Amino acid sequence: MHVPDGFLTAPVSVATGAVAAGGVALAIRGARKELDEKTAPMAGLVAAFIFAVQMMNFPVGAGTSGHLMGGVLAAILVGPYTGALCVTVVLIVQGLLFADGGLTALGTNIVLISLVTTFGGWAIFRVLIRALPKSRVGLLTSGGIAAFLSVPLAALVFVLLYLLGGAVDIDVGALTATMLGVHVLVGIGEALITVAVVGAVVSARPDLVYGARHLTPELTLRTGQKESAS
Repeated sequence: MHVPDGFLTAPVSVATGAVAAGGVALAIRGARKELDEKTAPMAGLVAAFIFAVQMMNFPVGAGTSGHLMGGVLAAILVGPYTGALCVTVVLIVQGLLFADGGLTALGTNIVLISLVTTFGGWAIFRVLIRALPKSRVGLLTSGGIAAFLSVPLAALVFVLLYLLGGAVDIDVGALTATMLGVHVLVGIGEALITVAVVGAVVSARPDLVYGARHLTPELTLRTGQKESAS
């Protein structure tokens, strides 16, 4: 999904850069309400994990590979605003130090991989979490479906951007079919990784998972003969 330099025209790249800047500013503002003494360290771990896993590709077809985007995973673990910032930091580091995606396309990549997958996936997750049973299974099912759908959603947004300003004339129908065909497969991997990671963290420390706060029972601390709720 990393878009290289030259795929989109300069006006579209400038426009996506402006949208990315606005989205990141909104995320910074929203993250102030999400971050606390628990989520702040967790955000650093989430960013490091996404960076590491994005460096590993898995095959999705002949000559084609995919990797974790991490938007929904980050949103569930630390919240959508903080999650978008985590993915954005990863994309900036990859673009500047590893030439993964072009610098002129950095705004486009932030829009697609960070903003669309995180906020779009989180919206899907919130709808599902309200419809499904409030349980660990409901949480993981909602997260898996949201993670899966977030990937082709980002692919469709890319097709729209290419339709507005693609550098080369390509049949839109063929481009859409190719992008969806590949990214549906990538979405399966995204869902599996998201469910595995969220499931592991929920099993160990459900209080650290932002998207599972409605499942976390009140904790009871015992000191000698006294009990206090926290």
